[in-house]
Amino acid sequence: MPMVIIGIDLAKNIFHGIDETGKAMLIKPRVPRDQLVNLISQLPACLIGMEACSGAHHWARMFQQHGHTVKLMAPNLVAPYRMSGRRGKNDAANAAAICEAVTRPSMRFVPLKDEHQQATLCLHRTRQGFVEERTATYNRLRGLLSEFGVVLPQCPEKLRRHITQHLDALPGRAKRSIGDLLEHAGHIEDRLLSPRRRNFEPFPPARLHCACI
Repeated sequence: MPMVIIGIDLAKNIFHGIDETGKAMLIKPRVPRDQLVNLISQLPACLIGMEACSGAHHWARMFQQHGHTVKLMAPNLVAPYRMSGRRGKNDAANAAAICEAVTRPSMRFVPLKDEHQQATLCLHRTRQGFVEERTATYNRLRGLLSEFGVVLPQCPEKLRRHITQHLDALPGRAKRSIGDLLEHAGHIEDRLLSPRRRNFEPFPPARLHCACI
């Protein structure tokens, strides 16, 4: 019987299929990534369910080109359908849970993103990572300075303005360490404040200011 539902565990490339009678069967227990598209292209049009993890949107676009219907789900919504076998959580159980979850009428699906949307999301995640790294650097800097009795404001601009008057009072190694952290934070600041060099419009000042705090 041709399969009508396929659950794919992208992490380990484990496939779990269901035929038209509703009988579950495991196909191709392990499929290398370079053979994944070739295998899917040979199957009749069917419903493919996957967890919305890293690379899921790319594979979904590839599968849609071969006439399949692809639905992505948040991993935390798939977990309740996972039945642990004698060995507990395993790859086949993951794929079977995906296959079960994608048929539920109450399931909430993740909208499929095209390449332009993924590129925009890539920009936002990159900038978010820079902001988080800058915040962590300044917090580390403030924590190290507090060990020498120097307590500075949390605001990065005020911290940089007040820190220079305290550097000369620090021991040599501590002074060099603080200088390295300031230099690293400065590089991150340059990346955040010059997005036009990468052909992107900057965020509104109010939003950027909120992200800095």
